[in-house]
Amino acid sequence: MSGTLYGVGVGPGDPELLTLKAVRLIQSCPVLAWPAPLEGEGLARTIAAPHVTGTRTEIAIRLSFRPERDDTDSAYDAAAETISGHLEAGRDVAVLCEGDPLFFGSFIYLLTRLRDRFAVEVVPGIASPMAASAVALRPLSTLEDGVAIIPATRSEAEIERLLAAAQSAVIMKVGRHLPKVRRVLDRLNLSDKALVVERATQARQRLIPLADAAEAPYFSLILVQS
Repeated sequence: MSGTLYGVGVGPGDPELLTLKAVRLIQSCPVLAWPAPLEGEGLARTIAAPHVTGTRTEIAIRLSFRPERDDTDSAYDAAAETISGHLEAGRDVAVLCEGDPLFFGSFIYLLTRLRDRFAVEVVPGIASPMAASAVALRPLSTLEDGVAIIPATRSEAEIERLLAAAQSAVIMKVGRHLPKVRRVLDRLNLSDKALVVERATQARQRLIPLADAAEAPYFSLILVQS
């Protein structure tokens, strides 16, 4: 009998924010996999570290994280082949994913490659918008409010259109796109209602009004309330 592939959300950074089910699978699955930079451990593995007990097989999916993402397909092709070998041998595999596995999650790349061959289960995790909202004490939505989730990689016109259609927004993947996002928010007179949240729930967490933000690291987003 083949093993089961688990996509396990480990949340935004605080190891205490994992679900009981996530912890149980991390401790029981004989194989763990996670995305990682070319050197180092990777955020998902770091978050899960306090819950990893005993000895098991570990698979670091090495990625350059270049904006071009030109190595993504080959890295996940290789990872899928390695993981499928364990699944075919009857070993369950838990793939650790920061935040939620299916919300901009790296697990999606493995899901599309392996779902037709093996049993798959997904364990939801706390996604970064919920974590940022919590640490900032800013509700994302009340009553009939609409919330827009907007990648900063979109064009200025698209960002502006999506912002105009919602009462609040979360702008993701800010990074080098901060100047573009700032221009849009300035045009809509929303800059004073925008908050940059860096590394929510992590040790280096910061909350910065947009006006004071000189840059935005990879693990940051902007909360906007109209």
